Amino acid sequence: MTVRVPAKVNLQLSVGPVRDDGYHDLVNVFHAVSLFDEVTAEPAGDLRISVDGPDGVPTGPDNLAARAATLLARHIGVEPNVALHIRKDIPVAGGMAGGSADAAAALLACDALWDARLDRGALLELAAQLGSDVPFALLGGTAVGLGRGERLTAVEVTGEFHWVFGYADGGLSTPAVYAECDRLRAAGEEPIAWPLVSDDLMTALKTGDAGALGRALRNDLQPAALSLRPSLGDALAAGCDLGALGSIVSGSGPTCAFLAESAGHAADLTGALTGTGRFAVVRSAHGPVPGATVI
Repeated sequence: MTVRVPAKVNLQLSVGPVRDDGYHDLVNVFHAVSLFDEVTAEPAGDLRISVDGPDGVPTGPDNLAARAATLLARHIGVEPNVALHIRKDIPVAGGMAGGSADAAAALLACDALWDARLDRGALLELAAQLGSDVPFALLGGTAVGLGRGERLTAVEVTGEFHWVFGYADGGLSTPAVYAECDRLRAAGEEPIAWPLVSDDLMTALKTGDAGALGRALRNDLQPAALSLRPSLGDALAAGCDLGALGSIVSGSGPTCAFLAESAGHAADLTGALTGTGRFAVVRSAHGPVPGATVI
């Protein structure tokens, strides 16, 4: 059983103060884009993980896809005897929720393999136990995520938007970026935000206005990502100098997202950004696209 699952870019990531449980209240506007991982589930004598793609993906029980299979197996009362093979095209530790996407795909693939037939609501509840980004990878499209990002409401979008993504060499740790955000705020270098959904962003999505969307992009983690990886600031500026409608660090980074006017503009921008030598890989994509899907 094979499931295809998309990457995400955060069109808005507003980060509130630290809560008593150590998390932050978030407003997270997720947008699924056409960069995909695939997870194949096959019967096996025990739980196994294999990966085609970049180095750095764990193949033991700490892999989020393995944890997803174990959680589902416990929920339906079976042993997690499955071989999961992950074909990765989403960058690792790049701020595009590749690990969360694989977990969502594993949930859906194992549900089908084991004939559990859980409804989407039950799968979303399990996904929320695995991580804040996992439920959106099941849902796809464009959605506002509240709480830690797991309480989702679909957003109306007109047409599609075209993107170019620049992958940096090496990832950034999400906990490290949040810790740096907290440090910058404690030092008075960055304001503490009280997260609210951006009306300008919602209007741009509803009307399909790429220019307005580019102006409305926001990521409260971006200053922290740039503090840890200063070269990202020059990379974002280079994209705007080359004609991007907007640029933003995706999630906790270090992937940089650039909004284009059209598919043709995205192709031109891909070539121009590749030529700067600032990125290990430059890819174009469009969104929104559906979430995890059996193929």
